[in-house]
Amino acid sequence: MDFSFIIQQVVNGFSLGSMYALIAIGYTLVYGVLRLINFAHGDIMMVGAFLAFIFVGLLTGWKFENVTMPVFLTAVGFSIILTAFIGVLTYVTAYKPLLDKNAPKISLLITAIGISFFLESLFNVIANQYFGGNYQSFYFPKWFSQVLHFGDVTVPILTILVPIITLLLLGLVLFILFKIKVGIAIRALAFDIQTVKLMGADSNKIIAFVFALGSALAAIGGVAYAMAYPSIDPYMGVLVGLKAFAAAVVGGIGSVTGAVIGGFILGFVEVAIPGFLPELGGWKDAFAFILLIFVLLFKPTGIMGIDFERQRF
Repeated sequence: MDFSFIIQQVVNGFSLGSMYALIAIGYTLVYGVLRLINFAHGDIMMVGAFLAFIFVGLLTGWKFENVTMPVFLTAVGFSIILTAFIGVLTYVTAYKPLLDKNAPKISLLITAIGISFFLESLFNVIANQYFGGNYQSFYFPKWFSQVLHFGDVTVPILTILVPIITLLLLGLVLFILFKIKVGIAIRALAFDIQTVKLMGADSNKIIAFVFALGSALAAIGGVAYAMAYPSIDPYMGVLVGLKAFAAAVVGGIGSVTGAVIGGFILGFVEVAIPGFLPELGGWKDAFAFILLIFVLLFKPTGIMGIDFERQRF
């Protein structure tokens, strides 16, 4: 086992972890504000990938042979906007009525699971009725498939690009939370929602913004995942969403930076262990949850766990 092989595994692990991180941020934002585990979030990621596929098809006349960069970026932009809107719609139609009635948390959790099944069934019907089957190839500009060579290490451009985008988006989210008025309102709402309401702030608009931001990041993560494994299906968000949730918990749910760190760790573990120990390749999907249990045994709040009585995010 040479040094170049180790570097190759590290690069691949961080690329996969970046996709988990983008989705995990949405989990941690919603939990930080509402103490709600939004189990539909993984399927929001699937929606983002499917919408990008649909918009690419519409913009190319369903001729995917040579997708240009302007067309692809336009399609992804539309996908992000529409996915953010769908995230807000799920809050307004499913979660807000329960929150207004002070429903127990278990009702919100069951609702989240119901939304998850609904989105999976909806896009299952769409895929089978209009695209001829569940599994569809995901098309994007050939530039993303180019490979860079650093000695014996081969690195696809996409593998470098995704972690960079993730870190830039992490910086943007932290800037919003700590430097912009709406972000300060989010942190205040997470600390004491009733006091924020008494001060005249519109808590519903703030929570809707949180869902929009988290859903937009999930859409970017979904597109990145679809490009890395160039296919999509209505159930692609189930396991990926659970792993992203595990990443958020490992990093410390409620901490945005922790969610990203947890995603990177999870991606590295999932890629590196089968790489170094090929006989364990069949256990690849289990490593995320084994790591989750291991971390929680020693640090129940996660790596960057937050004392919710003292701080937020």
